[in-house]
Amino acid sequence: MKTKIIPLLAWLLATTAAWADTAGAVPPCCANCTAEAAPAAFSSRSLYQLEGKWTDDSGRTVTLASLRGRPVVLAMFFSNCTYACPLIVHDMRDARDALPPAVRAQTRFVLVSFDTERDTPAALRAYRERMQLDPDAWILLRGSPADVQELAMVLGVKYKKDADGQFAHSNLITVLNREGEIAFQRSGLQDGIAETVHAVTLAAR
Repeated sequence: MKTKIIPLLAWLLATTAAWADTAGAVPPCCANCTAEAAPAAFSSRSLYQLEGKWTDDSGRTVTLASLRGRPVVLAMFFSNCTYACPLIVHDMRDARDALPPAVRAQTRFVLVSFDTERDTPAALRAYRERMQLDPDAWILLRGSPADVQELAMVLGVKYKKDADGQFAHSNLITVLNREGEIAFQRSGLQDGIAETVHAVTLAAR
């Protein structure tokens, strides 16, 4: 378990030396493996270096790194939100509809919940059904409070739970390229759809 939450770049500085020391090492069990079998290291700007474990709405454990190789449009939300979050999802859906078909087919749209208590896999599954989110395109995730806080910090998303269990939060949509690097961020609601589409199209190249 992590003992503290730190921004991605600071964490990367602390671990770069360790990667350099081990990059060329071959585990004994893989002495006969070919060099091509080893996955390429993530860049210093990739979110996919975060080690959090997430659970999707089917109850499956996933990592952010499993998204590697595809453009990703990501936002943080909570399913009991009645105003901003549905608009964020609406904006993401509009961006998806505006993508060229070939780009749309490979892009994944990811929603990560702030609400670690109420947004169980069942709650996320109900949200998917209510919002009619295609399981082939949309991924809904929940995580531990520490992992949620870490991801929010790296993305620059601010959120705060109030006494009623609701969240005040940033309205931020992030586009990641195939390697999990931030290619574009859009703040606000019902604006910047064309810029988001352009960023996703570039990230798909």
